[in-house]
Amino acid sequence: MHGQQQVDKVGGFFSTRILFVFDASQSMAGYWESDQKINIARNFLINVIDSLKDLQNIQMALRVYGHQSPVPPQDCKDSKLEVPFGINNSLQIKQKLKFLTPKGTTPLTYSLERAAEDFPPCDDCRNIIILITDGIEACEGDPCDVSKRLQQMGITLKPFIIGIGMDPEFKKTFDCVGYYYDAVNEKRFREVLDIIITQVLNTTSVQVNLLDQDGNPTETNVNMTFYDLVSGKVRYNIMHTINLKGDPDILFLDPLVSYKLVIHTLPPITIDTVIVTAGKHTIIGADAPQGYIELKSLGKTEYRELQAIIREDGMMNTLNYQKMNETDKYLIGKYDIEIPTLPKILLEDIEVLQSHTTTIEIPRPGIVTFLSPISGFGSLYIDQDNTMEWIANLDMSEKRQSLVILPGNYVVVFRVKNAFSALTTIVKKFSVSSGSSIAIELN
Repeated sequence: MHGQQQVDKVGGFFSTRILFVFDASQSMAGYWESDQKINIARNFLINVIDSLKDLQNIQMALRVYGHQSPVPPQDCKDSKLEVPFGINNSLQIKQKLKFLTPKGTTPLTYSLERAAEDFPPCDDCRNIIILITDGIEACEGDPCDVSKRLQQMGITLKPFIIGIGMDPEFKKTFDCVGYYYDAVNEKRFREVLDIIITQVLNTTSVQVNLLDQDGNPTETNVNMTFYDLVSGKVRYNIMHTINLKGDPDILFLDPLVSYKLVIHTLPPITIDTVIVTAGKHTIIGADAPQGYIELKSLGKTEYRELQAIIREDGMMNTLNYQKMNETDKYLIGKYDIEIPTLPKILLEDIEVLQSHTTTIEIPRPGIVTFLSPISGFGSLYIDQDNTMEWIANLDMSEKRQSLVILPGNYVVVFRVKNAFSALTTIVKKFSVSSGSSIAIELN
């Protein structure tokens, strides 16, 4: 679902496509309570189609199996998309249902496999299969495996199965295929259809509480990504918001999907499994206490484009590139900061506290210009208690180059390119103070 689309949507969904897979196998000619099973099933389904036909964001299609070839022999490819998805096709579906005659076998797996092709490509659609049957797989194949693959590929959500007058033992067969409902009588069949359609059309309310250090839901203003737990596809991107009452705003999610939730704090918070129940308000809690790191440069222009590398304490992976003179939000804890100045600044165990800003100040640098009559080989060192620590090499092709350098004591070592004696090496010590500009002649 794309949040930027401004459309009046039933249930909050941009487009819902329902494929009815209808059993017209030979066994559906059997009597069940007041009539033949196929008559009862099609009459109730026609009523449902009438209730859906005027909803703008609902599309329907009909696949039927077991209606073309009699048994014997057994035709395990007796399955056909009788009415494809389209606008205003409810009359076609009803007409097709009215004239179905039960004849053949029950190729469930084959029908589900073919159903994958019944849904034309659509980025903004949720695809639902509602299977109405009175029997289990009668041909080769594993409907559970096919259903799982359809969900993993993001083609359909978990199917609904309505079993008509079936042996309770068959429930185990269908549990792995989808949501199984046992219609033990006509009244229950009508109820089950209503329950399923309600779930298909309606969203469920969800509230995400981002908890501070005291366990209060005060943290906010961060994107949350809800992934389909089965297919891995992104279902929602929602910016967490506190409403006018001071509470986390209510979200409305598809109850037919199980989710993985990633809250894009720094570092991110992941909740591996989120299950919402249709018609029941769900509260999701996540510990997300946060504070701030401010990088403050006293040199307003020299470090304007500089970005510091922020890592979790003791970790090598980069968490964030933070610009100088900006403040970014992080989960409380300790962080390592690397600032690519000359020389490089390495700060370890910088602590972020709840709702507190930890400020890192970078001194104003100086500008040092190195001048040489001839280009050559040179390197720059910081002098720390008579220990030479390398910080940079000079550009051997340049006779004049300027570097922005932090305050401190330095040593430059240089030799012209065409010299043939090590004794021509030039060593010069110099100091840099904040805001200074000095020239070092390498001759």
